[in-house]
Amino acid sequence: MKTYLVGGAVRDKLLNLKVYDHDWVVVGATLEQMEAQGFRSVGKDFPVFLHPKTQEEHALARKERKQGHGYQGFECQFSPDVTLEEDLLRRDLTINAMAQDSSGHIIDPYSGQRDIQLKLLRHVSDAFIEDPLRVLRVARFAARFHHIGFKVAPETLLLMKELADSNELKYLTPERVWKETERALTETSPHIYFDVLQQCNALEVIFPEISKLFGVPQRKEYHPEVDTGIHTLMVLEQASLLSDAIEVRFAALTHDLGKGVTPEDILPRHIGHEFKGIQLVAELCTRLKVPNKPKELALLVCELHTQCHTAFDLKPSTILKLLNKLDCWRKPERFDQFLLSCQADALGRTGYETRPYPQADYLRKAHQVCLTVNAGELAKSGFKGAAIREEQNKRRIKLLTDLKATINS
Repeated sequence: MKTYLVGGAVRDKLLNLKVYDHDWVVVGATLEQMEAQGFRSVGKDFPVFLHPKTQEEHALARKERKQGHGYQGFECQFSPDVTLEEDLLRRDLTINAMAQDSSGHIIDPYSGQRDIQLKLLRHVSDAFIEDPLRVLRVARFAARFHHIGFKVAPETLLLMKELADSNELKYLTPERVWKETERALTETSPHIYFDVLQQCNALEVIFPEISKLFGVPQRKEYHPEVDTGIHTLMVLEQASLLSDAIEVRFAALTHDLGKGVTPEDILPRHIGHEFKGIQLVAELCTRLKVPNKPKELALLVCELHTQCHTAFDLKPSTILKLLNKLDCWRKPERFDQFLLSCQADALGRTGYETRPYPQADYLRKAHQVCLTVNAGELAKSGFKGAAIREEQNKRRIKLLTDLKATINS
């Protein structure tokens, strides 16, 4: 019975990155031996145990055989005879298929250390193609390690295309797709996740609304990059520089979905794309069971981002309607996320990446001056019922008019 540290902990140590989780493989043991030593069984589909003291996961070495469709269609085989090399062979990437023994020696049967030096995300074996979830996982690792130079190996990208062109991706559950996507949105370079999925034809299957944006032109005087899909990835990249919030990054990703359904005869203009996109964002969120917070922000950004861009041209009454629509009075954090999403949209254009975005500061000031008109104080002054809201709006519009005059002077 031997225990080895495996997977991400070994990889991240070799990359000089912080290690957050330790996973272990136990070779040469039985279920009974593990339980006798105080390990608590928690695995449903294969033997995984929690260490009695550290609570870290320890799995018995296992082999897998494809039996059905999707990422759950596997038969798990485990016994004391399964070797460490056989266990590592079933893993997705060579950099995740290394182990370390108790003396610190690295066991690397599939050249993971070489691929770390080459900065390549390479599959371990042709069994890679048996698990469609690996398409998303590889794209996510590409997003995680892009900033240190990693790329997907060409031969691995070919296998990912083969999976995307089959029906296997359709067997991924919405919950699992969103879980991988949510994790990808937290990575250093989340735009790379969608770029890799686009390269291997998986974006069309999993995110058809986003895939349709590629090849759709925009007016060059406003969008030097022209292609709407490229613009979308640039916006997501800018959003990741502005905020760690998944809500902001998801809103940046989906803000222009309406441009994917613009009639060809009016291109490269996109009249009314904001309102056309609302239904598409809602459908995507429903299909993938996206949580409420990112969904709500994405819908608001889709509908209102052009109003934010043209804030200086809006009438004070229109600005108040915008602030009310955003419910910035009760949800100031979401209001700030809205402004960051719109800023990412403005910066996500070729040549615009470092330009200022004064519209956000203007709307923040508008919000602050409006907060000085307090409904409670109006009630104390004798206003009642609907008259409170009417007087509040009147005074806020006056303050917004003064603010606009000050800025224009």
